[in-house]
Amino acid sequence: MDMLGSRTIEIVAALLGLVNVALVVRRSIWNYPFGLLMVALYAWVFFGEKLYSDALLQVYFFAIQLYGWWHWRHRQDHRGLVLVARLSSPAVAGWLTGGLVGIAVWGTLMHSFTDAAYPFWDGSVAVLSVIAQYLQSRRYLESWYFWIVVDVLAISLFVVKGLVPTAVLYGIFLALCLLGLRSWRRAAGGGAAA
Repeated sequence: MDMLGSRTIEIVAALLGLVNVALVVRRSIWNYPFGLLMVALYAWVFFGEKLYSDALLQVYFFAIQLYGWWHWRHRQDHRGLVLVARLSSPAVAGWLTGGLVGIAVWGTLMHSFTDAAYPFWDGSVAVLSVIAQYLQSRRYLESWYFWIVVDVLAISLFVVKGLVPTAVLYGIFLALCLLGLRSWRRAAGGGAAA
């Protein structure tokens, strides 16, 4: 990457990401300002690395962060913590099926029409992230399972591309996902699936 200051931007984006996810784990609505700044910076970094799926993903993340901020604001308990919802088994199966179809279609498009580095690998991270972020903005516990898969795929992709601060960030994200899953499971209790 030959962009001036790109490593510094990547590091700042990674730090913002840590704060963002740590606040999501805590079910705090204040994760959103940090998330908005993070995705804006990462759009620039990923575009420079020809990870077009990830660059476009940041545009989606920006919009869904705004939606999530609004949605979480209206779904809080008396302490200001977001209420956790659950998906039904058929809904989970539908999201998984949609994810596989989305990966096949998006990876094929990136392979056919761009010079994307690792179009299917990058596309998998992008498609599954879209699903995970949407489910998280709707407060679904199952979003954490999608994030865990995303993080495992992303860590190795970013190592291969030499985006070491971002790979480290995703390693920390993976640990935070495990904490988030545990925390949100407790918060969900025995709630009914939607």
